[in-house]
Amino acid sequence: MQKRLLVLAAGILQITVIKKAKVMGYYVIAVDGDPNARGFNYADKAICADITDEEVMLEIAREEHVDGVIHPCSEVSMNVMGRINEELGLAGITKEQAIRATNKHLMREAFEKGNAPSPKSIPTTSAEDAWNHLQNDFAVDGILKPSRNSGSRGIAKVTCDMPKEDFVKAYDIALEESRDKSVLIEQFIEGPEFSIEIIVWNGKVNVLAVTDKKTTEAPHFVELGHNQPSCFSSDEVETLKAAAVAGVKALGVNNCACHAEAKLMEGKAYLMEIGARLGGDFIATELTHLSTGIDMVAAAVDVALGIEPDLSVKKTPMAACIRYFCPKPGKLVSISNVKVLDNPHVYQKKIYIQEGDMIPEVTSSLCRSGHVIVTEETPQKAIALAEKLISEVKFETE
Repeated sequence: MQKRLLVLAAGILQITVIKKAKVMGYYVIAVDGDPNARGFNYADKAICADITDEEVMLEIAREEHVDGVIHPCSEVSMNVMGRINEELGLAGITKEQAIRATNKHLMREAFEKGNAPSPKSIPTTSAEDAWNHLQNDFAVDGILKPSRNSGSRGIAKVTCDMPKEDFVKAYDIALEESRDKSVLIEQFIEGPEFSIEIIVWNGKVNVLAVTDKKTTEAPHFVELGHNQPSCFSSDEVETLKAAAVAGVKALGVNNCACHAEAKLMEGKAYLMEIGARLGGDFIATELTHLSTGIDMVAAAVDVALGIEPDLSVKKTPMAACIRYFCPKPGKLVSISNVKVLDNPHVYQKKIYIQEGDMIPEVTSSLCRSGHVIVTEETPQKAIALAEKLISEVKFETE
C-alpha cells in the first residue's frame, strides 16, 4: 500500500519536502494554519488547522492513518510531531526528545552530561537576574537568547559595560520572542559560524555537509548567507563534525534529520544548538544536494517513514552559495537591474518584496527581502558571484 506522510507546515520552506515526497511515490497530507499556504498546492491533501495543537494534530494523524510525520525547517510543532510518533508508534523522535531539542536550557544540560562542547549557559528568572549573572559570572561578553525560538529571533549580544537600560530592553525582547517565556544568558563565542547537516538512522550519525555562515554583526547576528562545502581547513571541518556527532548523541535523538549550529574559537568547536529537523534557509533543501550529490530531503522523508535512507551520491557535487537581499530600511520606491540574475550559474532566485512595501531593519531572518542561490566550481567562486549579484540588484528606499 502507498505510504502516507503527514507534513506539519506547508510554507515556502516546506514545498521542496512536499514535492519530493510525492515524487518518491508517497501520499502527502499537508497541514498548516494558513488557508493560503503555498505548499497546499503540491500536496495530495491539504488541511487547514493549528499545527501547534497536539490533540487536533493527533486526531488528524489517526484519521489519515499516517505512516510517518515530518516537520521540516521549523521548530514550532516539534513537540506535536514527537507526540504523534509516540502515540502511533511511528519512526522518529519522541516528545521528550523533541522538548530537549527545542529548549536551549535542556539542550545545554544534555550537552554537558554527554561531554559535547558548548558555551557556558545560565537560565534566568528576570532582567535583573540576567544582569547580575553578566556582571558576576562572565569574564567575556554574553548573548541573550530566548530558550525556545529560531531564526535569530530575540538574540542579542550584551556586554558588561553597556548601559543597564539597554540590557533590559534587549532582555525584554528576548523574553517576548521566547515561546516558553524564559531567557538564557550565555558566554559569547568569538569566531566564525557554521551548521552541520546530518541524517540519523538506527543510531548512526551520518554527517553530510558542513556549511559556512555569513551573519550580520552584533547585536542580532542574523544569517545573510551560507555556502557549501566549507572554505575552512579539513582539520577544522573534522573538529566541527566531531562536535556535532557528540551533540546528537548527547541529545539522544534517532531516525531524523539534524541541523547543528556551531562556532570555532581558538581551534575548538562550540555547539550553539542542534535541531532534530531539516535546517531552514534552503540549507538542507537545496544547498546540501547541490554540494554533495546526496538527496537529504529524500533521506529525511524516508527516515520519518521508518525506511532506511539512501545516502549515496546521485549527482556530481558542485559548490553552492546562497545570499540574501537586505535593502536599506524605509519605503521601497523601486527595484532595478534584476536582469543580472539571469545568469547561467543562478540556480534559484526570489525577491519577496514589491514597490510600496516597508523594509524593516534586519533584526531576524523574517526581515530579509529575497535570496539568490548560485553554483560554481569552488565555494570561493560561488561566494564571489553571489555577493556580486546581491550588490548589483538595486533597491531604492526612502
